[in-house]
Amino acid sequence: MAITIRQVGPCFAGEVDGIDLRKPLTSSEAAQIHAGMDTYAVLVFRDQKLSDEEHLAFTRSLGDIEHAIGTSLRAASEYRLPTTFADVSNLDKSETPFARDDRRRLFGIGNRLWHSDSSFKSTPAKYSLLRAVSIPSKGGNTQFADMRAAYDALDDETKAEVEGMVCEHSQLYSRQLIGFTDFTDEERERFRPVLQCMVRTHPASGRKSLYLSSHAGGIVGWPMPEARAFLRDLIEHATQREFVYTHKWRVNDLVMWDNRQTMHRARPFPANEPRDMRRTTLAGDGPTVAQAA
Repeated sequence: MAITIRQVGPCFAGEVDGIDLRKPLTSSEAAQIHAGMDTYAVLVFRDQKLSDEEHLAFTRSLGDIEHAIGTSLRAASEYRLPTTFADVSNLDKSETPFARDDRRRLFGIGNRLWHSDSSFKSTPAKYSLLRAVSIPSKGGNTQFADMRAAYDALDDETKAEVEGMVCEHSQLYSRQLIGFTDFTDEERERFRPVLQCMVRTHPASGRKSLYLSSHAGGIVGWPMPEARAFLRDLIEHATQREFVYTHKWRVNDLVMWDNRQTMHRARPFPANEPRDMRRTTLAGDGPTVAQAA
């Protein structure tokens, strides 16, 4: 059965049929998936009953992985999953939902803000591959915004203004937006800001996109209040309804997105219900801009 992709979002995002991700990818299938990502930026694979090992094998067939180390407030002794996975659940090591006031849960609420995975790292992520193991009774959807379409819709004056712009990204910024400031000195050092270009050009398609995130809290050379206001306006522009696809999760869904071309955010769900989501991440090719010393 041949791979087919049907567009499900307003201007991007495709649902894939004709492939069983439990089986090793052929070179042709891998090429088709990469081409689909270049076009749709988000690919949805329904009814894929994957084990963690199969999920990881599929990811590695597409490129080198990024390990999830030091990106959350879970101590190493509290990891529920190996570092080949980012644990995007609300569960502790005993598979129990975090208490409502647990700082690990409160930090994770920052995922409800529009962001791009690992933009707070000097080398940001390429693809993210998120799988639903268990879902709550309601809520918990994930929304995606097409940053290529958002760039295309800018007026010429704004396009000229953002060209060459460099921003500072840090999880300290994004968590401050929701009022979370409970960081240790070690965490503040770990989350020091990194620099990222505002405009990225996709290496395959040549399309330009805005590289925005709630982690972006400053613009190099700009006064902070002006930078924050400008970034807020851009995110508001980029997340208009015509640029957004909402994914309503089913167990055994796997959704893959290109962090270079999209932003995403999780939506709220009942705090006392488990939401077990496991993400693998493909490493990026390198920094978008040279880092400050």
